Amino acid sequence: MSSKQTNTEVILIGAGIMSATLGTILKELAPDWNIKVFEKLETPGEESSNEWNNAGTGHSALCELNYTVEKSDGSIDISKAININEQFQVSRQFWSYLVKSNLIRNPEKFIMPLPHMSLVQGEKNVTFLKKRFEALTNNPLFQGMEFSEDPETLKEWIPLIMDGRASNDPIAATKIDSGTDVNFGALTRMLFDHLKSKNVDVKYKHQVDDIKRTDDGLWKLKVWNMETGAIERHTANFVFIGAGGASLPLLQKTGIPESKHVGGFPVSGLFLVCNNEEVVNQHHAKVYGKAAVGAPPMSVPHLDTRYIDNKKSLLFGPFAGFSPKFLKTGSNMDLFSSIKPNNILTMIAAGLKNIPLTKYLIGQLLLSKEQRIKELREFIPNAKSEDWDIVVAGQRVQVIKDTEAGGKGTLQFGTEVITGANGSIAALLGASPGASTAVQVMLNVIKRCFPQNMEEWEPKIKEMIPSYGVSLSENEELFRELHASTAQSLGLSDSMPVQIG
Repeated sequence: MSSKQTNTEVILIGAGIMSATLGTILKELAPDWNIKVFEKLETPGEESSNEWNNAGTGHSALCELNYTVEKSDGSIDISKAININEQFQVSRQFWSYLVKSNLIRNPEKFIMPLPHMSLVQGEKNVTFLKKRFEALTNNPLFQGMEFSEDPETLKEWIPLIMDGRASNDPIAATKIDSGTDVNFGALTRMLFDHLKSKNVDVKYKHQVDDIKRTDDGLWKLKVWNMETGAIERHTANFVFIGAGGASLPLLQKTGIPESKHVGGFPVSGLFLVCNNEEVVNQHHAKVYGKAAVGAPPMSVPHLDTRYIDNKKSLLFGPFAGFSPKFLKTGSNMDLFSSIKPNNILTMIAAGLKNIPLTKYLIGQLLLSKEQRIKELREFIPNAKSEDWDIVVAGQRVQVIKDTEAGGKGTLQFGTEVITGANGSIAALLGASPGASTAVQVMLNVIKRCFPQNMEEWEPKIKEMIPSYGVSLSENEELFRELHASTAQSLGLSDSMPVQIG
């Protein structure tokens, strides 16, 4: 086994949407920097970013009910929905810049216009949805949303869902036509093609086994070349760990104080995918319902039109489950080997707090196909078992940490970046809204890790993201202008409604 050593400025671990985004932004800001990427699989975007492994919504809080919470006084808190939508608008602007600059082509291969809908049943839920609709449509980001509880209107919007439905239970939906379906697998592959054309050294079948700080402040990586068996040593000024579920174990190896008292809780998922074209063609929307009591936010049931491999598909799910693996291609020892002396109490506290969740996940795992079809029939009353196949989705690792609000061992649902004190290393942990907010998340990484460059880089950042530093929800004119221009360059029909007031 030979061992070679090389030096570089930036190393990105994992060839998913996050590394692809960070690498692409850095190449625009600092074209001369030397960037290397290590990925243990053979191609980019094969784990969490893959189109069959994530919901691909283009999470913009247009339909996800868990981003709008009903407060004790009955009012609806829309702050999280605004925040997520603002972040998605940043992604849209960046993708639009890439297309207009000819850095990527054929946007229809990764983004398509698609109505986003929320659907609820029962009087209490209908009241909630109406209040949510009223709260959201006062904000420019959500203009154009429609609300209906009229069965005839709903039959026009969602014929497949309404066909064969008993009409005695109150039912309501909201619909907004400016939603999208995003194929993050296709986008990741496009971005890596672009990075390679910019002389970024992308190494597939290379597994990072260890990360250590050197005396002179650099990071030394021990990398296993899985094809030759050679062990390589690489050093870098800055390392980004964007390896999905493998990020936590790699972060722990750095030994930085910020990596202590942090754990991970793996959640697996399954989707039902429709194999009958006749059924697929009867539905054209993403329709999100409400999560069952006790279910984690990531398992909100939804019936999605998707565009995968140039073909229209229909997916229903996700059905959550439990596996100790941190990646689909991971090991059954992943969870156990992530337990360290510094996080064991955090992990035990989380385990005790989340016994109902664990029971729920195991129960989900044990469902038969027929039981899953029964859940599907809540959405499609006439669903036939033979029209649907089961697809295993990606693994998600939810962050567990001690927080002031939640106390010891709090399970975090969301995307989280952990950076070292001096900004020379950053790791991305967590799950949804993840990919949809990748551009904003990576801009935050750049701001935290390269503060000395921000003044020089800001004009270029504003060229790529014209709304940088501005709240679009508070600047309606700019939002409308950018929504229209990004819709044009990304090939989306711009369905902005008339102005409020």
